[in-house]
Amino acid sequence: MTRLFYLFFLLVCGHVVAAEQNHTVDQQKLEDLGRALFFDVSLSRDRTQGCATCHDPAQAFIDWRDNGVNKSASMGGDFISLGDRNAPTSSYAAQAPAFHINEEGDYVGGLFWDGREPDLEGQAGGPFLNPIEMQMPDKASVIARLQEHTLFPYAFKSLFGEDIFNDVDLAYLRMTEAIAAFERTEFFSPFDSKYDRYLKGEYEPTEEEELGLTLFFSEQFANCNQCHQLNTSPVAEREPFSNYVYKNIGVPVNKALRVANGLGQNHVDRGLLENPLVDDPVQAGKFKTPTLRNIALTAPYMHNGVFHDLKTVVQFYNKYNARGPAADINPETGEPWGEPEVPDNIALEELEMGDALDERRINALVAFMKMLTDRRYEHLVE
Repeated sequence: MTRLFYLFFLLVCGHVVAAEQNHTVDQQKLEDLGRALFFDVSLSRDRTQGCATCHDPAQAFIDWRDNGVNKSASMGGDFISLGDRNAPTSSYAAQAPAFHINEEGDYVGGLFWDGREPDLEGQAGGPFLNPIEMQMPDKASVIARLQEHTLFPYAFKSLFGEDIFNDVDLAYLRMTEAIAAFERTEFFSPFDSKYDRYLKGEYEPTEEEELGLTLFFSEQFANCNQCHQLNTSPVAEREPFSNYVYKNIGVPVNKALRVANGLGQNHVDRGLLENPLVDDPVQAGKFKTPTLRNIALTAPYMHNGVFHDLKTVVQFYNKYNARGPAADINPETGEPWGEPEVPDNIALEELEMGDALDERRINALVAFMKMLTDRRYEHLVE
């Protein structure tokens, strides 16, 4: 344990003394405990992986490690197991609504690419028990590790009562609540990008950024906001740039990843249909629309990390409206884009409602999306 972490945790434990007297959980103390849990690696089977391993705050809360697959998927705590989906950023994850069906009959919200957890608490508890992530066998094993820690037992008892460890399920729930409380703080969702400052009159967009902004919110050209806008007004503050609806946009298989993780070319990720709450075949191949916040730093893109450049993503969408041989080629590979992993249920109505974009407009959209970078990461954006 580093001296800095030790001093930090002493501060947490000092804060919770008052809570020990009345058993009322103070929000600030809960967030402080969540912070400590988020960065701790001792709760994984091999004591090698924590939440921050795959959601590094220094890298816009993504897994920046190469893992032998160009960051397409995360490696487990055993440094062998390899997933099949790209770890989404946990920045602005708190903005996602609980998993539900909206008035139009669309599935919306939840956490993970398929919404299998309805809220942040559920998401926080998943990786500890995932056999290819932190690999703990059960909740009891996680709680036992908590009690082995130098300072976690005191913090838990002070916040939740002396008997908290007598009930494994309750202790596990309190752990996830603490992590979720931390993830709901401004540290994850500062809303201080150039776009946010532009809305406040504190930033003047370049000509290229201005064009990109116009295209993004247009109902005639790019129509990006059909899926990447939650609020109804283009000047609404605290916009997460996702409506959190599930769509199949025809993403091709990441063949290199399938070779590396051993699932093989015949494996099919059915997206939303992998959610145990969903059994409608029409939902196959649909994935949750991700936030565009910090998108310039969260490569690779799509649920399987198949694209590595933000411009490529725009060009992929543009292929549904552009014509000519060039539109059919993935600029990263020089080969055709590849067949959709799930060819059914593709959202052609939304994908084909815009106009074909020329190079200037594609670059403008990329420039606008770079405006969505949090202030503390702006120096990382080219």
